[in-house]
Formats: sequence, C-alpha cells, structure tokens
Amino acid sequence: MNKKVEVQNLGVKDYKDTWDYQEELFKNTLDLKIRNRREELDLPTKNYLLFVEHPHVYTLGKSGDIENLLISEAELEAKNATYYKINRGGDITYHGPGQIVGYPILDLDNFFTDIHKYLRLLEEMVILTLAEYGLKAERSPGETGVWLDVGTPFARKICAMGVRASRWVTMHGFALNVNADLGYFDNIIPCGIKGKAVTSLNVELGKQEVAMEEVQQKLMRHFADLFEAELLSSE
Repeated sequence: MNKKVEVQNLGVKDYKDTWDYQEELFKNTLDLKIRNRREELDLPTKNYLLFVEHPHVYTLGKSGDIENLLISEAELEAKNATYYKINRGGDITYHGPGQIVGYPILDLDNFFTDIHKYLRLLEEMVILTLAEYGLKAERSPGETGVWLDVGTPFARKICAMGVRASRWVTMHGFALNVNADLGYFDNIIPCGIKGKAVTSLNVELGKQEVAMEEVQQKLMRHFADLFEAELLSSE
C-alpha cells in the first residue's frame, strides 16, 4: 500500500485544462490497476493532491439540474465566467479567485475502500482547518460539504464537495471559500439547495483577506493526519 501523496500546486489554471489533467492522472492509475490484475503484478499506484485556483466558472454534476444555473450564456460571458457539465457527483457549484480547490486523485486501495469514509474525512479536514480560525464548522445531515450554523435559519455553506470514483480511484474534490467573491453564487442555486446561504472565511473572520497559503498548509497537515499519508512536494 503506497500512502505517499504527491502534492502539486497548479496556481491559477483554467477549469477545462485542469479537468483534462485530472483525467490523465486518473486514467494512468486505472490503467496500471487493470494491468496489475491482468498480468498478476503488484506495481504501486501513485496518489496525487492537486491544489488550484480557477478563473470564474460554474460546473454542473452529472445528476444536477441545469435550471439551477440562473443566468444565460450571454450573461455568463458578461461576467467573464464559463460553464461546464462534468462527471462528478452533486449539482451546480461555482469556482473562482479566492477559493482553494483541491483535487485528490487517490487509489483508495492504498488507504481504505469506503467512499463514504473518504468524503467524511475530506469534510473533517476542512472542519479541523476552520477550527484553527475559531469557527465551529459542521456537516449538514444529508448534504455533502461543510457548513456553519447548521440547523438554524442562518446556515451557510463554506465548502462544497463532489467526487467521482472508479475502481477505488478518485478525482474531483473540494472547494473552500477563503476570499471568494460571494456575488457569483447569486447566479446559481448552490448545490441545488434552495434557501441556504454561502459564506467565505474572510467574511466570517471580518477580514479583507486571509492568507491562502496559510489555509492550504493547514489543510495539508490535516489531510496527512486523517489519511495517514506522507505528503511529497512535486517542486
């Protein structure tokens, strides 16, 4: 079992280019697993954790409803935003500047074969990170992701999640609002959930800006602890 995870910081990168790159890494791992089984080999599979910041983009999961995108193609263009229908779970979400997006491409055979546990650990990673800023973040029953003030009229989502897995290999992941422009969420029904607000770490802390690199380091530390992984830098 290879518990080494290569961390790659992609910087600011177009959504489609990043998606294509994820698919390439995902396919390489799947192909190796198939070869191992077919040829009775035991070659180790690789694990990756990609961090990226996207230009303004809306993505709709395979089970999502396009009606949850509330603006037209022309309005998207006017807002300098793009839209993609993609192959993760979940409904519609927004990615943009000021948001830490993480894509773990893991072979869960190296860790544990349980998608429910995988999602709960990703949520826990974010919950523990936010606790370091004095925020009590929680899960919302029946809704993937991380929220504040769950069970109150002031419930608001701070981190969205949506994943895909095949043969226990994962892709897609989480998006944590750190310094995000929340106005862009007004153009969708986030995750298809009506009547729930969205927030960002800087808003909750009453700050103009929170250091993105600092938040990422905290996420990485909790990820390593929760997954009992050894993180390796690709740089």
